[in-house]
Amino acid sequence: MTPGAIHITTQPHYLAERSTPDEQNYVFAYTITIDNRGDMSVTLMSRRWLITDANGKIVEVEGSGVVGEQPRIAPGEQFTYTSGVSLATPVGVMEGSYTMVQENGDEFQAPIAAFRLALPNLIN
Repeated sequence: MTPGAIHITTQPHYLAERSTPDEQNYVFAYTITIDNRGDMSVTLMSRRWLITDANGKIVEVEGSGVVGEQPRIAPGEQFTYTSGVSLATPVGVMEGSYTMVQENGDEFQAPIAAFRLALPNLIN
């Protein structure tokens, strides 16, 4: 698989209705779209996230698949899912990678660029 064949976009959203700022609990949803621009099907086997809050606390999350699935993404197709995370601060950053397996059995890491989790209008 050529570099850039798997294109990952992120869209974070603050969930005010699920957050309790007075208890230092800020809840965010994030929507991920994985676009297979390559010429071979891939299967997302596992994920690894590094989640950093404004206090510098880092949480590492690893697991099989995403949202209970190990999606197979054919060339020219996309897979989109939404998940969530809670932080003790109103600002944080997530980054990570997916372990993908091509239909020929080759495994590779698809990096997920760092993206900001922040209350709306907190940072301009």
